[in-house]
Amino acid sequence: MRFAVVANTVTETNESLAAAARSLGVPADVLKPREALRVLEAGDVALARLDVREGLDGMESGELELERLAACGVELLNRPRALAAAHDKLLTARALRLAGLPHPHTVLIAEGVPSAAPELPLVLKPRFGSWGRDVTLCRTRDELDAALERASYRGWFREHGALAQELVPPAGWDLRVVVAGGRVVGSARRVAAPGEWRTNVALGGRSESAPAPPLARALAVEAADAIRADLVGVDLLPTPDGGYVVVELNGAADIRPWYGDESDVYAESVFELLRTVHDRRALSLIPA
Repeated sequence: MRFAVVANTVTETNESLAAAARSLGVPADVLKPREALRVLEAGDVALARLDVREGLDGMESGELELERLAACGVELLNRPRALAAAHDKLLTARALRLAGLPHPHTVLIAEGVPSAAPELPLVLKPRFGSWGRDVTLCRTRDELDAALERASYRGWFREHGALAQELVPPAGWDLRVVVAGGRVVGSARRVAAPGEWRTNVALGGRSESAPAPPLARALAVEAADAIRADLVGVDLLPTPDGGYVVVELNGAADIRPWYGDESDVYAESVFELLRTVHDRRALSLIPA
């Protein structure tokens, strides 16, 4: 059996996951989707980690190759449907709502799409977003109109519109919880940079080790299950009453060594993913 991280970009996280598989005695590589289709065989394991495109106008290419891998008998983790539900924030909102999980009220604003006037204050963001880019806090109608005017020049807005999302009062930090195979394998607190309300590390925020409390762990596992993701980062915002709101999911989340606190988060992730594959194979052998 061979393990492959299927991604369009060789990142530190992708390389670390492949290295963790090798440390467990499983041959592993990071492969682009077309390479994976050429190299992998029935019985191999492929972890799909397609990300959002740089232009924020959709998910990276590779879905067709992933579907063909699954059809060829490769054990595919993070199937295209799960990745789409993680990266498309409108699908995320629908999945979380159907699962009854706390999530900010979300409205699509797009040409030709009727929608009720969103309640202020709100956060305007790309439907496919990452790195905190083009995410705007709008407290007044004038700020919202100005943000929509700026967005109208973006390719992602012309393609998909924008999401107006209920504002969860910023606390200056959030919690990212990593779920692999239905179990929490790591977490970290992301702290916003001075003068910044967004917590993204790409915007100057910092990430630090922080064990997730029981409520956060339970919500993260339920959120991952809601989109049937095998490896996903779940971003939780704290609420004034001591609870959490699931704000976003990330199917290609950066995972840092300190997420594991006292354990190796990459090895734990791969171990749980391989356990998931083993369990699925065992279930497939049970007579109907």
